Amino acid sequence: MTTKQIYFDYSGGSGATPTKPATLGWAAIIGLILFTLAFYFGGAGVLLRIAFPVVSTLVGLFLYFRYPLLYLGFAWWMWFLIAILRRFIDYRYGWEPQGIILTASYLVSLISIISFIRYLPQSIRSGGLPFVVAILSVIYGFFIGLINFPPIVVARTMLDWFSPVVFAFHLFINWRDYPHYRRVIKSVFVWTVLITGAYGIFQYLVAPEWDKFWLVSTNMTSFGNPRPLEIRVWSTMHSPGPFALVMMAGLLLLFSSQSPMVLPASIVGYLSFLLSLARAAWGGWAIGLLSMLSNLKPKIQMRLVITVLVMVLCVVPLTTIEPFSKIITERFDSFSNLENDQSFLDRSNNYDRNLAIALSSVFGNGIGGTWIIDKDGRLLPIVLDSGILDSFFTLGWFGGIFYLGAAVILLYSVFQGSEGQSDSFANACRSISLAIFFQLIFSSLMLGLAGMIFWGFLAMAMAGKKYNQHQNALMQQSFYYYGGNLNNLSPPQS
Repeated sequence: MTTKQIYFDYSGGSGATPTKPATLGWAAIIGLILFTLAFYFGGAGVLLRIAFPVVSTLVGLFLYFRYPLLYLGFAWWMWFLIAILRRFIDYRYGWEPQGIILTASYLVSLISIISFIRYLPQSIRSGGLPFVVAILSVIYGFFIGLINFPPIVVARTMLDWFSPVVFAFHLFINWRDYPHYRRVIKSVFVWTVLITGAYGIFQYLVAPEWDKFWLVSTNMTSFGNPRPLEIRVWSTMHSPGPFALVMMAGLLLLFSSQSPMVLPASIVGYLSFLLSLARAAWGGWAIGLLSMLSNLKPKIQMRLVITVLVMVLCVVPLTTIEPFSKIITERFDSFSNLENDQSFLDRSNNYDRNLAIALSSVFGNGIGGTWIIDKDGRLLPIVLDSGILDSFFTLGWFGGIFYLGAAVILLYSVFQGSEGQSDSFANACRSISLAIFFQLIFSSLMLGLAGMIFWGFLAMAMAGKKYNQHQNALMQQSFYYYGGNLNNLSPPQS
């Protein structure tokens, strides 16, 4: 009898498996860095604002087709670093309020629309229908917005809505390459927590000139004062909220990483996370941690608890000494005095004031439609401070139910089954998504960088679930083929 070799499909068929050294890919990335430095120090910073998005998009296209794993990491880093590059340029060459260079991160992420076009039919058959529904809901909002608002306003707002869901579709549809994507995302976020966390502490203690210049130019009083020890940390990103959300996700992911950089990353990460003073993200971290603990095998739970205790012993002493203690303690104390907290009162009043407006539109105002026309015919912005209200105000009942419904269905799906009990990364992904979903009542976290975290990790949780189910099915087939003797064959875990 001929013996056939049974093996597990670790690599998938999308081409993301690294079959050759990514020398040219890294050369393209290094070339982009040298190009940026040459323009910046060569006196062409003004031109760089336009040239950088173009060149980075070309690099992204090259990586997408030739080195998909490098493209994945490149796309994330663009989001994490583009804002500080803008501040460097503005400080050296003058304030530019439009922030044209910020489009680079959107354009690189939007390259993944190629995956949507290529794999749309098969995605519906493989469980990707909720992602398709969310994307179609956003497209619907785009066309409604074009009817009511100037195209430039609609196009700019569309970037915030469209980039996260399209990029999430790309992550999900490549579920066969889940182990490789998992490895890249783990590495990216470990280094992100370390680098942006360290810079966040530096920003708080020193208040670099480029950050002070940006704070004064934008007049963002909610970000603190342009002086050392008075800044509300936003690190390399564009505001404290998205930075805190990135740190929340990264710190939860550290529990699933075995990198030697986990401890130093955790120390600077938690301290800068606290210095962001983002209470909603703090609460989200607690929800995510509880979710992770409740969905793991007892052995892994114990390991996670020990890790948490080590982190507490390393971080808590730092938060009890000046210059960190006072500002962090005052922010924590505000939890017990919300009735007198101005930020909380403003959000509550804003929610009550706009609830009826958001829920009264069947078809929605459309993308770019967070505006109202007053009695004098003027367009006035509406600050909604809620992802729920923003969805219904923009997409109406017609689009909002499908958009939010898709997110709810995906969340429900990733928490079904036992696959996440042995895959700590998949468990972390779904916990991060749950933590952000609970924060939608406070802010529009499905847009821009926050949306990349929410939809991106929701997609990775779905990809992990589908991949692990596929591996379990192969194991079952092997079990029957060998008459019950698997010889310890098992799919790889995180």
